[in-house]
Amino acid sequence: MPEPDDQRLYFLLQRAAHRLRTTADRRCLAAAGVTTAQLGALFAVRDEPGITQQRLARALGLRESAVTALVGRLTAAGLVSKSAHPREHRAVVLELTVPGADALRAAQPEIDRFNAELREVLGDDGFAGAATAMHRLAHWEP
Repeated sequence: MPEPDDQRLYFLLQRAAHRLRTTADRRCLAAAGVTTAQLGALFAVRDEPGITQQRLARALGLRESAVTALVGRLTAAGLVSKSAHPREHRAVVLELTVPGADALRAAQPEIDRFNAELREVLGDDGFAGAATAMHRLAHWEP
């Protein structure tokens, strides 16, 4: 396979992201009934119980309006509960429900399988290097 032209890096990143997202979404929906975006939110709520929607938006790198819709879907599905913030009258806090924790457990084997497949495609060094590069790009402030 020929080496991709450096000029096409952005296009290739977009194409790879789309392929990875659609494949992972299909598998996570089949395994746990949730998308990868929903899983990201569930992991964040699990890792920081009582997280606010504003904090969740920052953690996920999304606009608050997008997180409002995402949280609406998660609460409607019974995966997350909302309650009034104890000190900020306009804020709500989010907690993972038992079904939300069950969804995370159900998705974990598929996440592990998916990562193992990526390691096979990229090799261990390539996987680690790609993870480091993607982390840098995700936090890059031009």
